[in-house]
Amino acid sequence: MNVLPWEMPPEGAARDTAVAVAAGVPEITSDRLRLRAPRIEDYRAYEAVLTSARAQYLGKKFGPEEAFADFCQGVVGWMLRGAGMWTLCHKDSETALGWIFIWTEYGDYEPELGWILTEAAEGKGYAFEAAKAALPHALSLYGTGGVVSYINPKNTRSIRLAERLGGQRDDAAAAKLDWPVLVYRYKSEALA
Repeated sequence: MNVLPWEMPPEGAARDTAVAVAAGVPEITSDRLRLRAPRIEDYRAYEAVLTSARAQYLGKKFGPEEAFADFCQGVVGWMLRGAGMWTLCHKDSETALGWIFIWTEYGDYEPELGWILTEAAEGKGYAFEAAKAALPHALSLYGTGGVVSYINPKNTRSIRLAERLGGQRDDAAAAKLDWPVLVYRYKSEALA
């Protein structure tokens, strides 16, 4: 596989800086999983998801440049907003299974709890387990009711997941947006 210059892991002092910055991202664990700071080595798996048909509920299939910009947006959120993207792995592995987000990406009106999984990770309960583990952190940052999930109305699996997490549909918030989306709002009661 040909690794492009912007996908190369840093070396030397640049690597040390990247490691120090990543150390500021809170790590969260659940029974089977670990949410850790994203690394450039995770990007290819992210690109594979966003440039495939798996991105159908994200509004479009991304090109490689758009996928890289989206990945960078999730990473830089930690520095600019105090919340961003985690890479989801098994506790005993570094291999990316997916990504969990607490971010306000370009165009979002409120902080969002979101998830994207690789095809190999689908159907194993990882998204629910990881999002449930991340939700208390999200609520600690933004307060009860201050975190939402934006979900494509055709994405029935994510709708069910948001409901399992205790999200309540907020049709008034969805009506303010100029794209077809369901908004699920999370409150502290969801953690009970």
